[in-house]
Amino acid sequence: MNIYLIRHGRQNSKLCNVDVELSDEGREQAHSVGKRLAKYGIEVVYSSNLIRAKETADIINEYVKKPRFVDERLREAEFGDLTGLENSVLKERYKDFLAERSKMEKDMAYPGGENCEMVFNRVFEAIDEIAHKDYENVVVVTHGGAIRALLTGIVKADYAKWLTFGRQLENCSISEIMYDKDLGTYHIERLNDYAHFEDEDRLLRKHFGNGFLNPNK
Repeated sequence: MNIYLIRHGRQNSKLCNVDVELSDEGREQAHSVGKRLAKYGIEVVYSSNLIRAKETADIINEYVKKPRFVDERLREAEFGDLTGLENSVLKERYKDFLAERSKMEKDMAYPGGENCEMVFNRVFEAIDEIAHKDYENVVVVTHGGAIRALLTGIVKADYAKWLTFGRQLENCSISEIMYDKDLGTYHIERLNDYAHFEDEDRLLRKHFGNGFLNPNK
C-alpha cells in the first residue's frame, strides 16, 4: 500500500496551532496538490479533525472523488500552553524551553502538551489501521509535527531528532510511505515533494516563515 502523507495547506492565522480555516494561498496549494494526486489512483482520503486539514482534504477530494474519513488521531502535536500565542510572546515566555529543545538532545514535551513519542504512538495507531485495509493508494492529510513524528518512529530514530525531518516541510507537500503487506514492513519512499509548486514559488513557506522559532533571534 502507498500512503501519501499531505501536510495541510497554509492556514489563515499566525497564532500557534489554532484551529482555523485555510488562507487563500492554502486553498491554492490544496488545489495544486489535488490536481497532481488525481493521477495517482487514489482510493480513499483521510484527514485529521482540525479545520485546516479537513478543508485541504475536501479540496483534494474534488479531484480524486473518493470516500472521505476523518480521524482525530491524525491531528497535529498538542502544543499545550503554547497554543494560541504569538511568536513574540513564545520567544519571550518560553525562550529557555525553545533553546533547550533546539539542541535536539531530549524528547521534550511542549509545556502542557505532547512530545514526539506521544505523537508517534497515536498517529501510528491510525496509520497502521489504514495500512491493513484493502487499499493500494491512500491520501492522508495531516500536519507537520505528525508527519515528522511518524517518520521518526518508523525508522526507530531517537525521538529527540524529529525536527531533522523536513526543516522546511512545505504546506501541501507529498511525503510517501509504503507498507509491504507480505513482510509487514514500512518504507519511506519520499519526503517533502513539492514539485507541483515549481512554477508557483510564491506559495512556498520561505515567503511566510518556516514555523520554527529560533530562540536566539
